Amino acid sequence: MKKFFIFFLCLPFFVSSFTGTSLGAADWPSGPSVQAQGAILMDADTGTVLWGQNIHNQYFPASITKVMTALLVIEKCSLDETVTFSHNAVFNVESGSSNAGINEGDKLSVRDCLYALLLKSANESANALAEHVAGSTEAFADMMNVRAKELGCTNTHFANPSGLNNPEHYTSPYDMALIARAAFNNPVFEDIDSTTFYKLPPNSINKEGLTIYPGHKMMRKSTPFYYPGIIGGKTGYTTLAGNTLITCAEKNGMRLITIILKGSTPQYWADTKNLLDFGFSNFVSLKAAEYEKTYSSITSDLNFSGLSITRPEALILDPDSRIILPKTANFSDAKAELSYDISSGDPPNSIAKINYRYNDRVVGCTFLEVNDALFQNKEAETRIATAAQAGANSGSDDELDPSAAQTSINPSGKRPDKETEDYREKALRPFEIPLTAWLILGSVGAIIVIGGSTAFFIYWKHQEAQNFLIRREQRMKRLRDSGISADEFNSILEQRRSSYSTKRRGRRGGRFK
Repeated sequence: MKKFFIFFLCLPFFVSSFTGTSLGAADWPSGPSVQAQGAILMDADTGTVLWGQNIHNQYFPASITKVMTALLVIEKCSLDETVTFSHNAVFNVESGSSNAGINEGDKLSVRDCLYALLLKSANESANALAEHVAGSTEAFADMMNVRAKELGCTNTHFANPSGLNNPEHYTSPYDMALIARAAFNNPVFEDIDSTTFYKLPPNSINKEGLTIYPGHKMMRKSTPFYYPGIIGGKTGYTTLAGNTLITCAEKNGMRLITIILKGSTPQYWADTKNLLDFGFSNFVSLKAAEYEKTYSSITSDLNFSGLSITRPEALILDPDSRIILPKTANFSDAKAELSYDISSGDPPNSIAKINYRYNDRVVGCTFLEVNDALFQNKEAETRIATAAQAGANSGSDDELDPSAAQTSINPSGKRPDKETEDYREKALRPFEIPLTAWLILGSVGAIIVIGGSTAFFIYWKHQEAQNFLIRREQRMKRLRDSGISADEFNSILEQRRSSYSTKRRGRRGGRFK
């Protein structure tokens, strides 16, 4: 049975078109000069490092720590929850450190606290939010460290939610960029952090409320450091950390993140501007599905699970995945590597992942996905046809009485008498187990528990391997559901790759404008 065989014959044209980086691919652009000790420029969509300086060295982050604090709070809380400020939250801060004029006993919503945290860099708000989420600032710091590891941070350790001086509180430019990327991918965080002013409600100190503004001067048109396209960011400063800065900006469909650690004022504003100018001037962000035309060029009619397809899109490329390339490069310069290693965070319909590299640098990925629309259309047609056939086979104009489903009728057509009802009640009573049986069952249960504990230990030893096999079977099932076996897919892929890689070599696409 062919079942989509023709389509998969065409698929390797797509893969083989990127089996090798084209000869003469442009070098990666050289970055600007930055005076800060640690700095990085990262593409927010792909996580690609466009430029960096000491990106894995450890530095004190100061108040840019509050980006992690805000992200964790948003992930754990509702914005309408009420936060009560304790004595510890208000007074366990360094003298003269930034605050929003909130006093012990004041109550604010989580939303108000987040605005105070990110715009005013309020240390008492950081403490109060931490206590609200975890019960104490120490427990919250543990949660911060767990979340940092989940994001891929390897040179980061948090000791408090505010970023005040502590020898055990440090991060790296790369780790902080990972945290900022996760934060700006959260729409609630972005909405709060991009705000240019906010009115906090009245409290025991500010009877009329307090209007606050972001400390990030590149967001404000009234300052000489204003930079068009800034989405948001966070400033920080302590005597040990120096000036620190997170910035996110967007232009021409490309979103960039910069991190400055151990900088100086006002130079760290200039460092950030230079990094953003470099990124926007030298790189382009592309949706892979828009530049790969192999699928859209297939016009042969196919038959897929009984459904006639005039546009064979049973497998589609993820429409939103991006890659980033130097503007001097061609799309064909990116080398594609096909993988079946799909993780839980990838799109649920994925059957394969395509990783792109440019001169051995990862520049993004996309996914091959089963097109659910085809299955849904087919299922809808089947349901309609089944319902129509059932109606045609009924052969009667009599309508069923809806009450009939709710009333029991015996074969004589009469309702059950009281004797029948009593018998039914007895029949429905739970079965009574004698005491002796319970004792026997208890002994057997104890044996089962002991044996089960041993079995669980063995199971636990092999859990990682089993999880891998399960994920692999899920991926293979997606292939089978699409009408072709994994062996057939791999066989076709290898045959076509070797057949067409020679023809593709040296071929180059158009330049990006």
